[in-house]
Amino acid sequence: MDIDWAALGQVFGVSLVATVGLVGLFTLGIVGHAPRRTQDTASSGSAAGSAGRVSQASPVARAGGYLCYALCLVAVAYGIYLIAA
Repeated sequence: MDIDWAALGQVFGVSLVATVGLVGLFTLGIVGHAPRRTQDTASSGSAAGSAGRVSQASPVARAGGYLCYALCLVAVAYGIYLIAA
C-alpha cells in the first residue's frame, strides 16, 4: 500500500484554510450584528463600573454581517455540492 503524502498534505492544507476562513467570516458576521457600547461622556467621572450606552449596530455593519453570513452559506452549499456530486 502506497500513500500519496503530497495529496494528503494538500487536502489537509485546503481543509485548514477553509475552516479558518469560514470561522473568520462567521465571526465577522456576529461582530457586525453586535450592539455597540458607547462611552457616555457625562458619566465619565462617575463610578468605574459604568458601562455607558448601548446602541444598535449601524446599517453598514449589519449589511456586512449579512454578507458574511451569505458567503458562509455559499461556501457550505458548495462543499455539499462537491461531496454529493
